Amino acid sequence: MPSLEDAIAAAGGPLALLRSGSGGFPLPIQSEFTNWRDEQESWRTTAALMDLSHHMSDLTVEGPDTYRLLSDLGANSFKGFGAMKAKQFIAVGYDGYMVGDCILFCLAENHVRLVGRPPALNWVQFHAETGSYEVTARVDPRTANNPKGRRELFRLQLQGPFAAEIFERVNGGPMPDIPFFHMGRFHVGSHEVTALNHRMSGFPGLEFFGPYEELADVRATLLEAGAPHGLRQVGARAYASVATESGWIANTVPAIYTGPKMKAFREWLPQRGFEANLALAGSFVPDRVEDLYTTPWDLGYAKVIKYDHEFIGREALESLAGQAHRQKVWLLWHRDDVAKIFASMYEQSDKRFKYIDMPAAFYGGAHGDRVEKDGRLVGVSPLASYSSNVRGWISIAMINEADLEYGSEVDLVWGEPDGGSVNPLVERHTQTIIRATVIQRPFPQDH
Repeated sequence: MPSLEDAIAAAGGPLALLRSGSGGFPLPIQSEFTNWRDEQESWRTTAALMDLSHHMSDLTVEGPDTYRLLSDLGANSFKGFGAMKAKQFIAVGYDGYMVGDCILFCLAENHVRLVGRPPALNWVQFHAETGSYEVTARVDPRTANNPKGRRELFRLQLQGPFAAEIFERVNGGPMPDIPFFHMGRFHVGSHEVTALNHRMSGFPGLEFFGPYEELADVRATLLEAGAPHGLRQVGARAYASVATESGWIANTVPAIYTGPKMKAFREWLPQRGFEANLALAGSFVPDRVEDLYTTPWDLGYAKVIKYDHEFIGREALESLAGQAHRQKVWLLWHRDDVAKIFASMYEQSDKRFKYIDMPAAFYGGAHGDRVEKDGRLVGVSPLASYSSNVRGWISIAMINEADLEYGSEVDLVWGEPDGGSVNPLVERHTQTIIRATVIQRPFPQDH
């Protein structure tokens, strides 16, 4: 079967391959249930119900060597890890750069489920199948790539100021105490679900899952219970913007396309898989694919790395630890510059600017815009969205520590160089500058 390595060779190199992709896949949920502005505001003012059942893949790993496999691949510590606990699983390559990250759910002893974008899951599955581990690995692909046409589990998230009241109502009484990033079980009417305590909105809430065939009844029960509290379903448009508010950078380029140690993995990955069809977008267009790779420091994961065990990439991370890093920040865009971009659509001229889709402005599988100061590259911005909660445009950026100054102004280069790209989703346009202010977080009261 043709592999990612074959695709790279046929394209003439990894950058040529990634720049030829069209990227993106439709979420099989409604674009809007009401309107995306009110849906955005619901996760901070009332309560929001998000459907996570379709856009992430699941990898189930079971067997007596499950924890050893995870420990060999994860930069996290696994001390005290076990049933009904979860963690943000961080996987780096031999050079210390990010392969990917995902949520790791431990459902029972030596029985885990990894949920997220495919690269980290593929990395674990590759080692499970080719290494000396007594485990079984079974993948349930995201809906767009799922040959069954349906998932094994539904996955919902309910968050917002009134989430606790809604949970108690559907549970028929007080909820169990579930510490942060631990799991517990409760009822939604007659259905038992398993929940993870984490948040993406700045307000308490739970992500919970159960058999997919129970989704419709579970959702209906929640909507009925939540109606008095202003519960809204969040459609695909609003959901695409939640990561920008919460600060989770998911759309990174996995550091797998180069290096002899990664060749076996590239030969294992299929030509039609996620990694071979990842589409680059944005104004940051380096000459080397390695310049697109990220480190755990770039993504805000430095505090998660633990050197209390041996794992792939440990020595490289220890070497990188003493170097200068980029730091994750937010940028608050200047409204006049954004208005100028929208106004260009009404000019009878070829100098229109790249259209900004609302509310989520990124338009590729791995987006990166140049962030400059005095014409000098100081960082990259991978996610940008309009937030009705902020009433403005914000983006996440990874800024060089030496150039980081909160409250300072930077320039974000918006649009592709040379008038566009080969991606048919990108219209011909002219690059422009968006001024932005560097801020620590969009909502200073959130922790």
